[in-house]
Amino acid sequence: MEDNGTYKILFVCLGNICRSPAAEGIMRHIVRKYNLEHCFHLDSAGTYGGHAGELPDRRMRSAAAARGYLLEHRAQRFKESMFAQFDLIVAMDDSNYYDLQSMAPSLDDEKKIVRMADYCRHYTATHVPDPYYEGAEGFQLVLNLLEDACEGLLAELGYVK
Repeated sequence: MEDNGTYKILFVCLGNICRSPAAEGIMRHIVRKYNLEHCFHLDSAGTYGGHAGELPDRRMRSAAAARGYLLEHRAQRFKESMFAQFDLIVAMDDSNYYDLQSMAPSLDDEKKIVRMADYCRHYTATHVPDPYYEGAEGFQLVLNLLEDACEGLLAELGYVK
């Protein structure tokens, strides 16, 4: 946490073009809804850097926009230095989780890594699936899970009930 009390959260998936930018956008929206913008610094990244600089996948942007979420993040690759920059690093699936753990420079940094699905309160999920090769229903499922998990994460952090 920064000296000014800002809690820094990084959402991570594989390419940083579907799940993690959607999580970031949804969390921004929810934080704004509760007037908590001053409490958070939010960002997202991918364990794979092949999409660096790209906007989120057009299908995810379209599905998100239909729910009122604006996804403007430009993809970036996760760097080890991000462990020092963030309080919480939220992995979308087990592959991301274990990749991040293998990059963690210390046990304290490993403790910052959590699974997004662990914060779902209404859906039973073990991970947020990658919708990239799925149809429109895959993107809708991901948005449902992320809305649930983002609310759950804010509740877990003590900001909402």
